[in-house]
Amino acid sequence: MSKVRIGVAGANGAFGSKHLDALAQIDEVEILAVMATTLNKADGIADIYSIPNRFDNYDQMLGLPDLDAVILASPTQIHAEQGLKAMAAGKHVLIEIPMADTLADSEALLAKQKKTGLIAMAGHVRRFNPSHQWVHNKIVAGELSIQQMDIQTYFFRRTNMNANGEPRSWTDHLLWHHACHSIDLFRYQADEEVTEVHAIQGAIHPDLGIAMDMSILMKTETGKLCTLSLSFNNNGPLGSYFRYICDNGTYIASYDDLYDGHNNQIDVSDIDVSLNGIELIDREFVSAILKGREPNSSIEQCLPAMRIMHEIEQKMTK
Repeated sequence: MSKVRIGVAGANGAFGSKHLDALAQIDEVEILAVMATTLNKADGIADIYSIPNRFDNYDQMLGLPDLDAVILASPTQIHAEQGLKAMAAGKHVLIEIPMADTLADSEALLAKQKKTGLIAMAGHVRRFNPSHQWVHNKIVAGELSIQQMDIQTYFFRRTNMNANGEPRSWTDHLLWHHACHSIDLFRYQADEEVTEVHAIQGAIHPDLGIAMDMSILMKTETGKLCTLSLSFNNNGPLGSYFRYICDNGTYIASYDDLYDGHNNQIDVSDIDVSLNGIELIDREFVSAILKGREPNSSIEQCLPAMRIMHEIEQKMTK
């Protein structure tokens, strides 16, 4: 196989277009198909990227005999169902974060991956952002050890709109989506299991039915801490900010940018072949398929984060 032929489901969403832009930069990829909520939307997206096959039906896209793999940028609530269908059809799959919104569904995905031997990844892009890669490389080299991570994830989502300012057909979630990024990243960077977790949530939105504010505290077996604050009520700069307090320096990461504790920017331009985290995770997906190896951010590697979120959910709903 010289090229991996990929279909993107949820191509009309905010992250579907990000993946299409990223895939277009990878020589070993042929974007074979897109699937959107309507055929008109699928046609419009496919025309932009000159993609030959357009669908408004996921099962029909999976039926393409030449399709090797799919990327799921569809609503969270159908990630597990679509992931299972992809592997049942013999397709490798990259599932945008979170892989599922329950632990049981996440475990079902891993069981299917084990049974089929296919490549199955979760879209934990923080592992691939150059800023976090820079810190990870220092940790692996023994130059840094995390003492604490302080993470702020702030958005303004009092109505059900997506990142493009368009109405969502599903409801986003602070725990099963946004906390998922940080819980996995903390485990990945600490390279230790979380042995203690505490969480509280604020008021439930009367229409959306979700908590709009949340605080999570985690501790590893050697005492490394993570303090995570999340809000959909923040009327100000949006996004996630990660403060690494280490034994040898403090570092602040914001997506692909990195600063030291005194706000001096660190050059991360030579960390990888791109500064685009989405492109880097897609490259890892393609490379793993071509080489037949387990990818970074495999479903198996990310399952412990799902277990932690399940534990948090159980504690908060008692």
